[in-house]
Amino acid sequence: MSSFLKGVDQRTSLAGMNRMELLLFTIKGKQLFGINVFKVREVIRTPEISVVPKSDSRVVGVSDIRGQTMPMIDLAKALDLEPVDPAQYSKSLTIVTEFNSSVQGFLVEDVDRIVHLRWEDILAPPDSLQNVNYLTGITRAQEQIVQIVDVEKVLAEVSGTPKEMSDEFISQNISKTKNQDFFVLGADDSTVARSQLKNVLDKMGIAHKIVNNGKLALDFLQKWADDADKGISPRVSDRILMVISDIEMPEMDGYTLTTSIRKDERLKDLFVVLNSSLSGGFNETLTDKVGANVFLSKWHADELANTIVERIDAVTSASQKQA
Repeated sequence: MSSFLKGVDQRTSLAGMNRMELLLFTIKGKQLFGINVFKVREVIRTPEISVVPKSDSRVVGVSDIRGQTMPMIDLAKALDLEPVDPAQYSKSLTIVTEFNSSVQGFLVEDVDRIVHLRWEDILAPPDSLQNVNYLTGITRAQEQIVQIVDVEKVLAEVSGTPKEMSDEFISQNISKTKNQDFFVLGADDSTVARSQLKNVLDKMGIAHKIVNNGKLALDFLQKWADDADKGISPRVSDRILMVISDIEMPEMDGYTLTTSIRKDERLKDLFVVLNSSLSGGFNETLTDKVGANVFLSKWHADELANTIVERIDAVTSASQKQA
């Protein structure tokens, strides 16, 4: 399986077309789970694992993989399923992943196959489960239900809460944002990312709405645009400071959302920030291609906040020149 990531250029071309490839695997039993191929470096037979004293119980140890030491996470245990028996480690597989600027291995029972899907075929989990489960989406493949695991949430719980805005940044910039008439629309399928974005905006005193996929974000924008057409509200570009969107999302990804915004005459002037946990230059390239203004790698709170402040400065300066 270590060679299954060949053809990166072909896979990259799927991004921006609201399409993606999903690596299917089993954790325990026949239930299929999935992870975006872009998050995966390789799949290998689980190597020798060295136990780390006092580590999180879901981290079964560390392994040396091609000269790089990385944490090994029992994905079953992280999802409150029956953990892998240490005696069976050598018979299990490890999905080596890279996202959020870190590399880690997830122990699984077996890898099934890779499937090519449309984001619109992936549904968000039920609203009643949004904050209590470890799924970012649900789909079907080969007539089976596939649950897409929120590995960002798993990693965040194992590694600790993402770094928040520094007190220094807040003290230097809060006067620019507090009690100002700014509004930000956010879209992200990860509960961890939505929570951090909300925390940043709350601390900056900025009104906001955060939804869990690009389709909901576009519906929201088009509703506001319809209201403006009827003369019951100002133009959308006068109401929204920026749109901050994840790239990987059920139903509509961030690239497609941005393209849809740019094609709508009523929305085309909106300032769009795309962010992703995925590494790789293709993100920056596609950000330019679809017309987004900024690409940010998840999740650096000060960098995100600084982008917001820079946008506020630009809007304020333009407003003063027009006065």
